[in-house]
Amino acid sequence: MLRLRTVSISVSTLLSCCMFAALCFAQGKPQASPGELIATVAGQPIYEQDLAAELGPKLLQLRNQEYQMKSMALDELIRKKLIDAEAQKRGISADKLLEQEVDSKVADPSDAEVEGYYLAVQGQAALRAKAETSVLLRPPKVEVGHDPARVRGEAKAPVTIVEFSDFQCPYCKKAEAILKDLLGKYKGQVKLAYRDFPLRALHPQAQLAAEAGRCAEEQGKFWEYHDALLADQSKLDGAGLVKTAQTLGLNEKSFQTCLTGGKFKAQVEQDVQDGTKAGVNGTPGFFINGEFVNGTQTEAEFEKIIERELAISRDRTSIRAAR
Repeated sequence: MLRLRTVSISVSTLLSCCMFAALCFAQGKPQASPGELIATVAGQPIYEQDLAAELGPKLLQLRNQEYQMKSMALDELIRKKLIDAEAQKRGISADKLLEQEVDSKVADPSDAEVEGYYLAVQGQAALRAKAETSVLLRPPKVEVGHDPARVRGEAKAPVTIVEFSDFQCPYCKKAEAILKDLLGKYKGQVKLAYRDFPLRALHPQAQLAAEAGRCAEEQGKFWEYHDALLADQSKLDGAGLVKTAQTLGLNEKSFQTCLTGGKFKAQVEQDVQDGTKAGVNGTPGFFINGEFVNGTQTEAEFEKIIERELAISRDRTSIRAAR
């Protein structure tokens, strides 16, 4: 006979918890404890952090949607402010400015078209510079840790790219060229940290390859092994993984013992769990100083975020120097 077990939970506490978890992801601050107890099931506790694990990707998506909406609204407000500032400078109303500059050149424009045409002709970037415009709105960030032993680049670089990747993923291979270019272009300013995220349902060889990478790391050759696996993704079966280790001069016996014994299976799983909590649901997934970038992007997209983070870093340095 099945017996119902007591479940103790507060609805108001649960709702508060969801809001707390969302705030946690938005602010990107690590939690030092599991948070408030929000339920018990058969004597087993459920904490706020447990909800974050379940809702990570959804919460991150909501925060990104919120940021996009705010960003669009802010752009619209800035446009209006720029036009008002220029009109005031000329001693006329905003409507009169637009009438002089646009109405005579565009047939029956809407209000949005009038503003857009004027800013396009005048150069919105130039107008922003003249008005000393500063945008402080920032996208949501997530605190994501990494293993210092699997970092490429200067350890003290102000910008950290944490990559969640899969050795069997073709898009991860494609992203490698971009990442290497970025590390070269921003030498000393950007570092790359690698974390495992094997998509086991899609890539049956990814899990073992991830474990093999850690076995290579144990012998001090993670990045060499990493590069070799991505260079030829046809050699990710057991024999191919061992052959690659031999080619790189690893101790074959130690490597095989490590791999067949599943020595780092738990660590790979921990990476997957951490990535899932942070909002990763595919590969490659990147966090640039905590800002999530999903999938393979153009080099220009990475550079835009990096440049913004470097500017923030410079501002912080200037403030500290002025104290």
